[in-house]
Amino acid sequence: MPPSPKQPDRYALIGYPVEHSRSPLIHQLFARQTGQNLTYELIDASPEQFETAVLGFRAAGGLGLNVTVPHKEAAFAISQEHGPEAESAGAVNTLHFVKNRIRGDNTDGIGFIRDLTINQEQSLASSRVLVLGAGGAARGIIGPILAQEPAELTVANRTLERAEKLRNELGSPERLTTCSFDDLGDAAAFDIVINATSAGLHGEQPPFPASLIRSATFCYDLAYSVKPTPFVDWALANGAERAVQGW
Repeated sequence: MPPSPKQPDRYALIGYPVEHSRSPLIHQLFARQTGQNLTYELIDASPEQFETAVLGFRAAGGLGLNVTVPHKEAAFAISQEHGPEAESAGAVNTLHFVKNRIRGDNTDGIGFIRDLTINQEQSLASSRVLVLGAGGAARGIIGPILAQEPAELTVANRTLERAEKLRNELGSPERLTTCSFDDLGDAAAFDIVINATSAGLHGEQPPFPASLIRSATFCYDLAYSVKPTPFVDWALANGAERAVQGW
């Protein structure tokens, strides 16, 4: 008898929400380019369901997961070993099931810096940079941004306490300052503004003052959509030179 065909490798994206994601299409194209036999699905899991969903996917034969908001810090906690980028960030966007262990890695910073500096031709060095949000998405990019030696990096969050907690965990680097969204009205316009909040995924309008932007400001939304995100619309409406999303 001829050997039975090998079952495709199973992968997925886990998040909440995930219906906007184009990851299945993207990974099908990757698989076609590299000759891999795989399936890629979406797992919509609330924070309370996260651990059960991860362990259930592994038990059903899954080999790995991509992780999106709001689970990146929970993914760090569930991992038994971490890559250096994940260890530095305290957040994970990639789970790899190795025998009986779960390994967590973080490729957010690598991908973001490559896109920003090469594809978008933006220089972080000596720039005034603002990151909006202090959750798992922000954690993956703060260290790599600081490595590019900006003149100043400000992390703003809805609650100041969470932004300060992130700064303290990173060793309180001197070029990194924190504030709440309410404090942004007193800030001068930035060279680069990065949205690391999940607000756009739910359709909310960004709660930020227009004074953050001047004509030369470059804006980047880590989230993406098939149409411009609310943050991209907001940035362009308030005079940003360019605004792109996380494709």
